[in-house]
Amino acid sequence: MPPPAKHRDAIVDAAVRLFRQKGYAATGLAEIVEASGAPKGSVYHYFPGGKAAIGAAAVREAGRRVLGTVRGLAESTQSAGELVTAHAELLAAWMAQSGYRDGAPMTTVLLENAPQDGPITAAGQDALRAWSGELAARLERDGVASDRAQRLASLTLSALEGALVQARVEQSGLPLIIAAQELSRLYLASV
Repeated sequence: MPPPAKHRDAIVDAAVRLFRQKGYAATGLAEIVEASGAPKGSVYHYFPGGKAAIGAAAVREAGRRVLGTVRGLAESTQSAGELVTAHAELLAAWMAQSGYRDGAPMTTVLLENAPQDGPITAAGQDALRAWSGELAARLERDGVASDRAQRLASLTLSALEGALVQARVEQSGLPLIIAAQELSRLYLASV
């Protein structure tokens, strides 16, 4: 059995953090290595494709984290409206804690690299499909028809990602809360 990939995880975690704070293009490979504490050779061992391979791994990891949050909220809330409201509140608190300096690592990497980088684009598609699927499933449990649930889940992703940008610019969590409130109304009207 191979040894655990401890340096790989440290590199991905550092990349997620740096991409969230600075964006993909503004983050150098040497900076990722330094922030990870991993030996430089680990980067080339785990990511022979260089920074683009790290970018794809960071998108997958960020997507996995969001999906975990959404799944946890789906289990602990009574409706899709409560889920999206709780998620928006978490995002607003996270943005405030960072002084509105952090963005969404998945979004920044995708904006800078999709569709020209195939592996990063594919990682983003997988992450967005998983998140959207979880939201659609929650909406269906609430009584929303399948096709409508899929469309509302897609709208939810767009609204929350846009609200994250607006929150950062306005230095306020209010855009996230407003988006969640309006999405909740749409969900109720769709039952």
